[in-house]
Amino acid sequence: MALFEKGELKVRRIQVKKTSSSSTSSPPSPLLIVAPEVEGTYPVLQFLHGWCMLNTSYTDLLELISSHGFVCVAPGDQCDLTTIVTCCGNDDVESAAAVTDWMPSGLQPVLPDKVEPDFTKLALAGHSKGGKTAFALAMGLAETSLKFSCVIGIDPVAGSSVSNQPKPKILSYIPRSFGLTIPVAVIGTGLGSQGKGILPPFAPNGVNHAEFFLESKPPCCYFLAKDYGHADMLDDWMIKLTSWVCKSGEGDKELMRRGVAGIVVAFMRAFLQGDSEDLNAIVKTPGVAPIQLDPVIFVEA
Repeated sequence: MALFEKGELKVRRIQVKKTSSSSTSSPPSPLLIVAPEVEGTYPVLQFLHGWCMLNTSYTDLLELISSHGFVCVAPGDQCDLTTIVTCCGNDDVESAAAVTDWMPSGLQPVLPDKVEPDFTKLALAGHSKGGKTAFALAMGLAETSLKFSCVIGIDPVAGSSVSNQPKPKILSYIPRSFGLTIPVAVIGTGLGSQGKGILPPFAPNGVNHAEFFLESKPPCCYFLAKDYGHADMLDDWMIKLTSWVCKSGEGDKELMRRGVAGIVVAFMRAFLQGDSEDLNAIVKTPGVAPIQLDPVIFVEA
């Protein structure tokens, strides 16, 4: 299925540094932007990285997504001593909101010539801790000038355990209780809830993808990559590092990246562009994906 291959559009990586200047052209966080080079107007995906990860750890994944016609904006500078200790906090949500508010004036000038962002088609996604931050931001726990049209959690994690969930605490353990009125997709991993030797899991049961989906209101989708681990969609160099502490699947990690990217693209096409053909194909026949997805659930509105 072409959706799970690299798209036809050539893309460009753009790194934008945060400067000490108070100029509105300086982003509030350093950014990795991946955008098509072909002239056109494209939907935008704001992507939030995981705990102790770098935004550049997702370069291959973001390039796959962007090659299908999306501008990807990935803030960095969230992995410092404070966030390592606390895992997540209100500052993450405020930081992500600041990037959202910067985009209307700051994004287009740094994009390739004749490439325009379409902020009426804005998606929000995050991995691990960034997944929780994405849900918190989409719930309005920080105000933004732009409105998100859908939210995607890639193996989202709300804390280290049910009893240890840093603020903002968004899980209530009440089905369909999230304060969201936009479509939701949750992509989980089958091995994320397993520890590595004596080390605890990175996506423990009770605070992981399963609970995020349970608390999401329709329309919502759920995809479980059962043979892969919590960090297996990252770039290979980062997977090698995380595999010392985080359980990893034995399968080809490029297939995992293609699988996750394809699901993200299909979901955004459905709920940003009104084209549900690819999403319906995955839901109806999960075997079209390059990785095993089991289960796949789509609760329609």
